Amino acid sequence: QVLLVESGGGLVQPGGSLRLSCAASGRISSINDMAWYRQAPGEQRELVASIIRGGRTNYADSVKGRVTISRDNTKNTLYLQMNSLKPEDTAVYYCNAEVKAGLLSYYWGQGTQVTVSS
Repeated sequence: QVLLVESGGGLVQPGGSLRLSCAASGRISSINDMAWYRQAPGEQRELVASIIRGGRTNYADSVKGRVTISRDNTKNTLYLQMNSLKPEDTAVYYCNAEVKAGLLSYYWGQGTQVTVSS
C-alpha cells in the first residue's frame, strides 16, 4: 500500500504565496516521475508541473515563472512553491507519482484545496 498525502493548501490573497507538500509512504523501492495536477470546479484536471527523479522539470504555461516544483528523494516528498497567486489558481491540487512498490504503478493523493481570494 502506497499513500500520497498532500498538505499546505489554504486561503490566500491574490499576490500571495503557498507551499504545497506531498509525502509518499509505504513499502516504496523508488519513485520515478512526480507531478502536481489541479482541478477547478467544472473543469478537467490539468497538469501544473512535473519533475523526474533526476530533477528535470516541466511547467504549464499558465504557471511558468510563478511556480517551482522540487523533490527530496531522501524523504520521498514532493513540493510546489507557488508565488504571485491569482484567483484563477483556485483549485484542488493533487499529487501524482510513479512508484515502485513491488509493481510499478501511478498513485494519486487525496488533494488539497487552494483558494485565492481577497
